[in-house]
Amino acid sequence: MRRAGGRVYLDHNATTPLRPEARAAMIAAMDVAGNPSSVHAEGRAAKALIERARAQVAAAFGAEGADVVFTSGATEAAALACEGRDLHGSGVEHDAVRAWITEDLEVDQTGRVQVTDPAQSVLQMANSETGIVQDLPEGLAVTDATQVFGKLPVAFNWCGAQMALISAHKLGGPKGIGALVLRRGTDLAARIRGGGQEMGRRSGTENVIGIAGFGAAAEAAARDLAGGVWDRVAEVRDILESSIAGSAKQTIFVGKDMPRLPNTSCLVTPGWKGETQVMQMDLAGFAISAGSACSSGKVRASRVLTSMGYDEVMAASAIRVSLGPDVTEEDALRFAEAWLEKEKKHRAKAA
Repeated sequence: MRRAGGRVYLDHNATTPLRPEARAAMIAAMDVAGNPSSVHAEGRAAKALIERARAQVAAAFGAEGADVVFTSGATEAAALACEGRDLHGSGVEHDAVRAWITEDLEVDQTGRVQVTDPAQSVLQMANSETGIVQDLPEGLAVTDATQVFGKLPVAFNWCGAQMALISAHKLGGPKGIGALVLRRGTDLAARIRGGGQEMGRRSGTENVIGIAGFGAAAEAAARDLAGGVWDRVAEVRDILESSIAGSAKQTIFVGKDMPRLPNTSCLVTPGWKGETQVMQMDLAGFAISAGSACSSGKVRASRVLTSMGYDEVMAASAIRVSLGPDVTEEDALRFAEAWLEKEKKHRAKAA
């Protein structure tokens, strides 16, 4: 996505620009005055918006017949799914999940996690930093689907997991709204108690405006996916990587030979700190990151990469470039040219 002043946004795994469909749905929802728990006509109109969005999200996620519980985001969904349970996971999980698990599952050098007891384990569908996609075992307790939803074909009803975390702002919806999707009949205790909203799983008056935007974004994302939009994004990503690989011989593309998200490149250039690269590329007009949005800005090595066996120096030398549908081949080539110019100066200084 091109910003004012010629800037190019390459941090879509952190958050995505709001889709026009979501914006329109949210504006329309602002005119619905009723409380969705009220039984009068105004309340029923608000409730109808929520149920329409619930159906849109379920359809886009392949979760018809499952329960979609709206939350304030995937972080709250993780707490709702995991708190009070003895669940196991690995160091490649997002911090929102790691807060609730015993971190003892092994990760191999390819980024794949070895799950020994699916019923007591959490496993992400894809990693936000490397883009590496996991194979989910049948009977998995919880999966974090925030990065996959909208980018790769996924059907919750067939993925093998009991519960899944999803977030609106990763697919063009508003920030501050997400959901926990769970197989109907799954036992789940409410963490926020009160009025019994969201099927008794999450009390509090629903965020009608955000939910309406989430539903519209999910529906639009499903259309894009079916239309091959992300296949074209993958082609642009591959052009970007090949343009860099020809000149930066020391740079490693993590997960390049593994199934990955179509938009994600994780570049490791030994000895060139990721935070330095982020600042240099920001000044050059490109928004990238040195890891997940929740850890960017903290001066430390990537926990994801150290879990995969990279040493501290290598893990601190990583950047993430995550494209969106609006990123063109020209944008990718411009980024590669600007990055290679900085990389050449880094090599000269290090020599």
